[in-house]
Amino acid sequence: MKKITVALIGNPNVGKTTVLNAIAGTNLKVGNWAGATVEKKEAVISYKDYEIHLVDLPGIYTLEPISEAEEVAVNFIQNGNVDVIVDVIDAQNFEKNMLLGVELLEFQKPTVFVLNMIDEATKKGIEIDDKKLREILNVETVKTVGRKEEGIENILPAIIEVYEKNKKPMELKYNPKLEEAINEIKKYLKENTNKHLILDILAGKEKEDNIPEEVLLKIRKDLEKYFGESIEDIIKNERFGYAHGIAREVIKKVKEKDKDITDHLDAFLLHPVLGIIIFVWIMYSIFKIAVDFSSPYIDWIDGFLNDFLSPAFLSLFETMGLPEWFDRFWSEAVIGGVGFVLTFVPLIATLFFLITFLEMSGYLPRIAVLMDRFMSKIGLHGNMVIPLMLGFGCNVPAIMSAKMIENPRDKFIVIMMIPFMSCPARLVVFAFFTVIFFDNPATVILGFYLTGIIVAIFTALILKFIKFKGEVIHFAMELPPYRLPPLKSLFIVSWIHTKGFIYKAGTVIFAISIVVWLLINLPLNAKNISESYAAKIGKFITPIFEPIGINDWRATTSLIPAFLARETAISSMGTMFSASEEKEENKSFNFKEEAINQIKNLGNAVYQSIIEVIKPGISAFDVENQGNKSLREKIKESFTPLSALSFMILILLYNSCLATFAVMAQELNKKYATLFLVYSFAIAWMIAFIVYHVGSLFF
Repeated sequence: MKKITVALIGNPNVGKTTVLNAIAGTNLKVGNWAGATVEKKEAVISYKDYEIHLVDLPGIYTLEPISEAEEVAVNFIQNGNVDVIVDVIDAQNFEKNMLLGVELLEFQKPTVFVLNMIDEATKKGIEIDDKKLREILNVETVKTVGRKEEGIENILPAIIEVYEKNKKPMELKYNPKLEEAINEIKKYLKENTNKHLILDILAGKEKEDNIPEEVLLKIRKDLEKYFGESIEDIIKNERFGYAHGIAREVIKKVKEKDKDITDHLDAFLLHPVLGIIIFVWIMYSIFKIAVDFSSPYIDWIDGFLNDFLSPAFLSLFETMGLPEWFDRFWSEAVIGGVGFVLTFVPLIATLFFLITFLEMSGYLPRIAVLMDRFMSKIGLHGNMVIPLMLGFGCNVPAIMSAKMIENPRDKFIVIMMIPFMSCPARLVVFAFFTVIFFDNPATVILGFYLTGIIVAIFTALILKFIKFKGEVIHFAMELPPYRLPPLKSLFIVSWIHTKGFIYKAGTVIFAISIVVWLLINLPLNAKNISESYAAKIGKFITPIFEPIGINDWRATTSLIPAFLARETAISSMGTMFSASEEKEENKSFNFKEEAINQIKNLGNAVYQSIIEVIKPGISAFDVENQGNKSLREKIKESFTPLSALSFMILILLYNSCLATFAVMAQELNKKYATLFLVYSFAIAWMIAFIVYHVGSLFF
């Protein structure tokens, strides 16, 4: 089969994702570009006698390589062996989108213009003469309505047509004086060097050793003298002029735009007071739906693995006469590790479904604009709000949702802030300790939530003054019209991100889960966890925690499984404080009976997911009292109120869990994820030290 590499590009909010999903479906793969934090989507599609490799480039307004996203796009088109360029254009904003189109035409590669949202343009009285556009630019054009998948079927045939005919765009001719300069530079370059690269060399953005520096300086000086502008402005104005000229040739306005539904909705949703109230209600609803809808499925997955799949294997191993240590390893480490990964799936899928809905509906950019007035007061931007708020539900999907932040600096900062947002897993530990040691546990728990927010802001300020010192990023965001997203696209995007989590972060989580299990259960002759390698590590590191009032090895050892999941700190303490652990006899297993039970449980999970969403309040925060009375008494003997505060500060601030570390490594890299581990432990220890010793002066 012949192979065609296609670069799919366009401005933000032109419906490019919807078009891509309609073409590629679930074939899409999501990752990051090499050496960058910019998201990369690609798909391979077999069509007729061709294997078409679609590469989705970041949504950008221009190819000026200022941001990381723009640099990625330019490098790929320039060096990625691109056969065809597909530029998705918002038909309502043709002239503005055409600026990027003009820059793409400079590459002289076969090009297809996809005129998307043509129905909305028609409603606004805008008509585009696509036949004339094809004739004057020698490109192919396709009119589409992405959300309805109208016209999508014409895109692949158009790609093949321009590829087979090697249909290159009409060469753009700028001002004769500028063309004269371009021809002068061409003499020193390879014969087929494209105009975009020549203009970048002229502007000093690219270097070419074959051109004498004095020649370039003279050309620039002559141009600036002739036009009375800088080289950058000369090139920019020529491109703007060309885009404007094309728009005048092919656009006809039948009637003036009436005030549409977007204007009416914005009157409420962007209102300085009412807009905030609506935003809080929407975020609460999303948070509640995501958490309460997914919780019954999480419980069912846990029950299916531990009450059905694990006993089924144990029953099989028993008939095979395998040793007990292998039974426990398989059922607890392997099945348990898989279960730990899968328990994140319902929440991640639900959250990404809802966030994608907000993004594709056009509301997400408005949240950023609405909240920017508050965030800017602490030197941050409004587009950071949603990932941070999602962090209170679960840090893992919150970090993954940071993909929607295009600016690498803002994305890096918000990912470093999210782990300090206290999730429900930490609330389990807080509820257990505060009830034992404090008369007003609710006030103490609120204090922990506020402490996490303060440390997150402090971290952001440190990064701004150290890693990003001197960088000034001005926040601006286009507000697209409101749309009803197609259900198919919502499911595809949700599945792509969920699949990415399972394949990438999930493998890391699974591997480390097994390592932690081995530490807790080895050596084989250990009678209980107090004789395990984990306990030996806990005893070894206890001196580190003694200055903050934690001098019991059982407490420090519990931090090891707590790295897997915060709530396991309590169950681990229960095991260690009991000093011995009776090993349960394997119960008889009836496959048919248990299979029927699991089907019933799944039906109940579906029912409960609907009921929990309808019920007021968020069930995830209905924390049950953890641990028995005996454990609470032993904890009270081992801890003081101040050492309990120290322990909870560690639980709050030290990198929330293994899954968080895994997705940080995925979104940034392992180096930064590891540095954050060290930083979060250091700041947790220092705050605990201050709280413990200052508190000792008064209590």
